[in-house]
Amino acid sequence: MNATSVWLRAEIRPTERRAPLVPDDARRLVAAGVHVTVEDSPRRCFPIGEYEAAGCDVAGEGAWVGAPTDAIVLGLKELPDSAAPLRHTQVFFGHAFKKQPGATRLLRRFRDGGGTLLDLEYLVDAEGRRLAAFGYWAGYLGAALAVLHASGTLTAPLTGFDRDELDAALARVADTAAPATLVTGALGRSGRGARDALAAAGVVPTCWDLDETRHLDKGALLAHDVLVNAVLASGPTRPFVDKDDVADPARRLTTIADVTCDVGGPYNVLPIYDSTTSWTRPVRRLWDKPPLDLIAIDNLPSLLAVEASTDFSAQLAPLLPSIGQQGSAWDTALASFRSATKEAVGD
Repeated sequence: MNATSVWLRAEIRPTERRAPLVPDDARRLVAAGVHVTVEDSPRRCFPIGEYEAAGCDVAGEGAWVGAPTDAIVLGLKELPDSAAPLRHTQVFFGHAFKKQPGATRLLRRFRDGGGTLLDLEYLVDAEGRRLAAFGYWAGYLGAALAVLHASGTLTAPLTGFDRDELDAALARVADTAAPATLVTGALGRSGRGARDALAAAGVVPTCWDLDETRHLDKGALLAHDVLVNAVLASGPTRPFVDKDDVADPARRLTTIADVTCDVGGPYNVLPIYDSTTSWTRPVRRLWDKPPLDLIAIDNLPSLLAVEASTDFSAQLAPLLPSIGQQGSAWDTALASFRSATKEAVGD
């Protein structure tokens, strides 16, 4: 069965401005015979009128709970806090397949309601590469915030950026002394975004990828001023920075931008903090002498919402009609959901 009805829900997080499906791609789905319903949202970077003009139906915020059971509910971040069973097939970043905090409760809700979570992190090709990802923009913004903070020019609270204004701010950093910066995971999507932002700031980073992180040189890592981490480990990995490193008086490292924000994950490569930072407070001091500051915002791409959404939607939209079709790109996500649910809450 192919998906013939997609329901774009409103995001509940006040700082979530992105959309996984943009109006232009919604128009293409409608033209292909997919019924698209879009919930109104004052936070989304695309006004509801653009979706109406694309041929979509409009619903109120949160109306997805009463949507027909054959509707694919599409979102990005967390659902409203509830214990109510979930009866739809839902597509979003659930962060529940690696025993993260809250995973068992969420999977139980799907089990109890007969629904399915197709986690976007597990929408992958035969080689395990993500088919739809915000990684480039997460890396771009993580690196941008890191160098702006290191230069003393990052102001809070954050409200989102205009791309031209952000790049102009990075260009001004290029006129100052560049911090010694290390990008881990430099060859991936996030790493590429980080390197592009650093180039705009006139920073030539040290770039580490699989080989360098597999044979980690802690001394070399701690000798940098800034670390931009774009590695999301999927198996046991030696921590890049641990609590002993934080307390090391010889440490030069003063700023960490953790693009992955794998807080509570069993393979977290930066087990030195227990909660993310936010738009209101983007930087948190982890240690005073010598200082070490953390940037770990788990929806970084929302700071450039239009660019990030347009890029992501172009990757995702062509795959939506094949949800439920055997042999489709969604098979790994479905298998991961079934395995994680069985392990967490049983059949």
